[in-house]
Amino acid sequence: QNDGCRTLPLSMHVGFDSLPDQLLKKSIKQGFCFNILCIGETGIGKSALMSSLFNTNFEDSPSTHFLPSVRLRAQNYEIQESNVLLKLTFVKTVGFGDQVNKADSYLPIVDYIDAQFEAYLEEELKVIRSLFSYHDTRIHVCLYFISPTGRSLKNIDLLTMRSLDSKVNIIPVIGKADSISKTELQEFKKKIMTELVSNGIQIYQFPTDDETISEMNAITNGHLPFAVVGSMEKVKIGNKMVRARQYPWGIVKVENESHCDTIKLRRMLCTNMEDLREKTCAYYELYRRCRLEKLGCKDVGPENEPVSLQEVFEAKRLEFFLEMERKEEEIKQRFVQRVNEKAAMLEEAEQQASMPVLTKFEHLMLMHQEEELKLEEKKKLLEDEIVQFTEKKAITELIQSQMSVSTHVVSLKTQELQKVSAGA
Repeated sequence: QNDGCRTLPLSMHVGFDSLPDQLLKKSIKQGFCFNILCIGETGIGKSALMSSLFNTNFEDSPSTHFLPSVRLRAQNYEIQESNVLLKLTFVKTVGFGDQVNKADSYLPIVDYIDAQFEAYLEEELKVIRSLFSYHDTRIHVCLYFISPTGRSLKNIDLLTMRSLDSKVNIIPVIGKADSISKTELQEFKKKIMTELVSNGIQIYQFPTDDETISEMNAITNGHLPFAVVGSMEKVKIGNKMVRARQYPWGIVKVENESHCDTIKLRRMLCTNMEDLREKTCAYYELYRRCRLEKLGCKDVGPENEPVSLQEVFEAKRLEFFLEMERKEEEIKQRFVQRVNEKAAMLEEAEQQASMPVLTKFEHLMLMHQEEELKLEEKKKLLEDEIVQFTEKKAITELIQSQMSVSTHVVSLKTQELQKVSAGA
């Protein structure tokens, strides 16, 4: 009225209030995806808890304690509840905490989460993309299983959660919580939360901005970390069959909130599932921003002027080609230089190799000549010795022949004397 304009009421129903119903039908037809990462030591009850949360017996092969490194095993399931289809991905760590050196146990987990972000980013950057039908594998929530020691968190727990709190929604849970008493359990929860705060580890806090669930989420935040017990075995109590764990001292009911927090965890996951998905998108946006900044993409220039993505791409492309040409020229120069150095080294080696051969040959020739001279001298000496030996031999034979004649004459004279003396 102040502007001189009249306000006219609508004469008929426009119909855009049906948009939520259209979106609901479309979402139900497409289905929803939810990805859970379970981190914990072998045998702490990860598979049993997942089966208890979704009331489905997830078949899983037993894990060994003797793996050299941590591995991640992803299993996909489709769960139908009423007319809503949930595409559930259950990712479990295998061999976590079983190695002697646990310092790098968190690295395969960080790499896996980053790989899912990278796969989604590659799908976004494709020329022909199909995000509507793309199976989103980004981790929406991480259930970190803490051993029920009753004392404090291990170093591997602090190191792993500190490395993941900026990449995924972490909900700490105490596995096999029925192994310690209620008093120890409450003290253990306080110690865990105190250590998380003192080490600056951010865990997922259930949102309190929605009035419909703010009070329930605020109360649930006070129960963190959840003390969970998982089991698919049914025990008859009275006239009812309930899922529980039976011990000689009693029965622990999985769906009894006074026994464990498994029902609280299930209720919170279902109630805040969309918030977990939105927080995951926020973590992905941070990853995407860092990756694009490393690639040189910017929204504004040096003077805060808007920058076109095509201009950035062309500039990076030109920079890349110039860098490639520079490196190619450097490689060529290095190749030519190395070829010249190799040729010079070979020529020098040939010269050095030829000189010693000639010197050695000449040395052998001189040695041969000297040996010949020595042999000639020895030959002459031997010939002289032979001549002398021949002369001595002739003289000796002559003397021996003379001596034999004289001996014969003496023997004849002796015989004659003997005969004369005998006649007398």
